[in-house]
Amino acid sequence: MQIDFHHGVTYVAARLAGFEHENANIIAYSTQYVDDATNDGLIRFENGALFSRISSAHKMLDYRNFEELANYRVWIPFHFLPGNGGLPAGEDPQGSFINKLICRPNSYVAQEMVRECIEHRHTPYGLHRLGITMHVYVDTWAHQGFAGVNHRVNEAKNLLDEHGKPDRKLIDRLQNYFISEALPLGHGSVLTNPDKPFLRWGYFNGRGEQITRNNPQDFLAAADNMCKAMQRYLIGDPDAVVPGLPEPDKTLIALMLENITDDKGNVRHQKWLNAIAEGKFSFGKADINYIPKGKDSWKFFALGTEKAVDGGNEKYPYHPSFLTSNWKKFHDALESHHFYITHDLLPKYGICVA
Repeated sequence: MQIDFHHGVTYVAARLAGFEHENANIIAYSTQYVDDATNDGLIRFENGALFSRISSAHKMLDYRNFEELANYRVWIPFHFLPGNGGLPAGEDPQGSFINKLICRPNSYVAQEMVRECIEHRHTPYGLHRLGITMHVYVDTWAHQGFAGVNHRVNEAKNLLDEHGKPDRKLIDRLQNYFISEALPLGHGSVLTNPDKPFLRWGYFNGRGEQITRNNPQDFLAAADNMCKAMQRYLIGDPDAVVPGLPEPDKTLIALMLENITDDKGNVRHQKWLNAIAEGKFSFGKADINYIPKGKDSWKFFALGTEKAVDGGNEKYPYHPSFLTSNWKKFHDALESHHFYITHDLLPKYGICVA
């Protein structure tokens, strides 16, 4: 998914779940920042203090650049959560290990990840972790059928449009990128098709199976389940029976997912922000924006830097407010999420990854 969903739709779902503006803003920013947290390593302060952080994305979020993106520490825990064949812990899908790694929508793995987030909501970075968890959770719908590793299972051939006919436009783009001969990582071989809310499309995967995708339907299901997860978070009960998206908001979200068809995610994102500002949803008017790097970003308020890329030798002035900054809390949550996914959750399903 792209910024229109990870930021715009997440904010809407959070408000409809019952969060007030300020907390919904933190959740939505955190959800999108998973795609923009591209720097890792030590932060050094002038007084000698240190802070270590990991990244959840790459400097070039470009599915064509496989060598740059072949980093399982990023793709598996943050973008392509293994689905264990849609089976519960203790059961294995037929076939080889790759079948455990393929992402599945709303899998038992994904639901258990959400449960863990809810049960640890009282940490100082609880809302930030909720945002990160929601990013990974909704991506299980968008990235279903793909795995966050270099494997032929991710191949997509004979690409189809919504009518089941060859998608000549996309096929031509792929040929221009010389992508068909590269080892496919994630859904690189279909570029951003899985991440665009309005598309209906299809392809033949690396096993020769014809796959039909209905993004508007999948994205609406993701939004509804995300709203339910956040309602359970507010209640503090991962098993609570909750309503999800209310009507007529759900109808409006469905219409926007289908009818906002701009190719660029930032253009679609602005249309969601406009709808929020105009009070189109039942929670009323709200003004939100998203600044990932530079002046007025979370990183700017935490470190005072406007740089998008860290050089590695910087020393920042230290302020006590750093410890309670949204940027630090996000990175604390990122570390917590990564550790839980790789050391606790996936091993429970017989999955060992870096």
